Amino acid sequence: MSSLPAHAPSPSADVARIAGSARLRGALSLPGDKSISHRALMLAALAAGESRIEGAGDGADVRSTAAIVAALGASVERLDYDGRTVTYRVVSPGVDGLTEPEGVLDCGNSGTSLRLLAGLLAGLPMTCILDGDASLRRRPVARIIEPLRLMGAVLHARRNDSLPPLTVVGHTPLRSIDIATPVPSAQVKSAILLAALRADGRTTVREAVATRDHTERMLRARGVAVEREDAPDGRVAWTVQGGISVQTVEERVPGDVSAAAFWLVAGAVHPDAELTLHAVGVNPTRRAIIDILRSMGADIEERPGGGVGAPLNATADGVGEPVADLVIRSSALQAVELGPLDVAAAIDEIPVLCLAATAARGTTVIRGTGELRHKESDRITGVADGLRAMGARISIDGDDLRIEGGTALQGAIADSLDDHRLAMTFAVAGLLASGDTIVERPGSAAISYPGFFDDLERVRA
Repeated sequence: MSSLPAHAPSPSADVARIAGSARLRGALSLPGDKSISHRALMLAALAAGESRIEGAGDGADVRSTAAIVAALGASVERLDYDGRTVTYRVVSPGVDGLTEPEGVLDCGNSGTSLRLLAGLLAGLPMTCILDGDASLRRRPVARIIEPLRLMGAVLHARRNDSLPPLTVVGHTPLRSIDIATPVPSAQVKSAILLAALRADGRTTVREAVATRDHTERMLRARGVAVEREDAPDGRVAWTVQGGISVQTVEERVPGDVSAAAFWLVAGAVHPDAELTLHAVGVNPTRRAIIDILRSMGADIEERPGGGVGAPLNATADGVGEPVADLVIRSSALQAVELGPLDVAAAIDEIPVLCLAATAARGTTVIRGTGELRHKESDRITGVADGLRAMGARISIDGDDLRIEGGTALQGAIADSLDDHRLAMTFAVAGLLASGDTIVERPGSAAISYPGFFDDLERVRA
């Protein structure tokens, strides 16, 4: 094992050594929201003319989407890179001018790229192959294939249509459908809605609970009407009329709330902390991490509007993205019980919430986390193993997690499994623990948060 200083690892480093910190202070500007950045690039490909996307995330996942948009025939130019965000200038011939790529479309580690692009490509008269790295090839695609086949596209994947590579043979026009998703998933919903733009008639997607609605907001901002219908039991239906052209826009992407989650937990758990996070997206369908931490007793001040950056044409009718500055201070946390709908709302933040639970008074129970087994790694096992190595008391029963709080973490070796969210969770745990923590394979943090380890050292100072 190599010996490294306590600051940021190089991209090729095998480990990062994190020392516990006596205090946390600072103000951070976060990477642009990854989910929004993906969608902005894809929608820019569908719109004829020039789109400008300011403050986009510049992690490896978003770069994969940008490269695919260029491979489909749009001009994609990177401007104003500042180490965490980038401005994209996309000039597209429009949906009818996109061309069949010469080679395989490489999604890298990005499940969002693969699943959403499958929906976009389903309505184009071309054949495309979506592939990625070894991790992506283990992530299921059957939930995407089934609805897109119902709409008339032809899709094939390996192992009985369950795993990438995914071949998409598009068809125009597609058939409209009315479908209920079996498991709440913004990626599945978004893939169907993107395909619905090329369908003949009205397509409706029904969810047991409203998942993140970035696609719906961004379609509205681009001239596509998206209807929402709420049922008394909490179910939500989204409807799009096919055949409507996507318009170009200029936009600013807010800071990624999933990136903010690591600093919110760090600030809440650390006994001497005050951190300010600038211009964070606080979309009502995305802010579960904020609300859950508050329910646990976290002292989070929210200053609507944001000190830097600007919302995406934010209005009361659900067009655009609300933004706020967040200030987190040291807090006394209490245990919480989360169910499957809570997990669906905070799916990307569950690993770092497990870290928060180790410091909370009482026993936290998180039920219905099965979807986490199909992310970049098996995050249920991965986060439990890493935090247990540091002294946490975590048990797994099927898809449920039980975390006994009040644990003083000790520095240890924690394997990120090449999963960016585990790498950052264990690094933050290292700030809170006594002694040194070794995070194995830390470079995966750059998938979503380039500059994370620089920020970690910044808040330590």
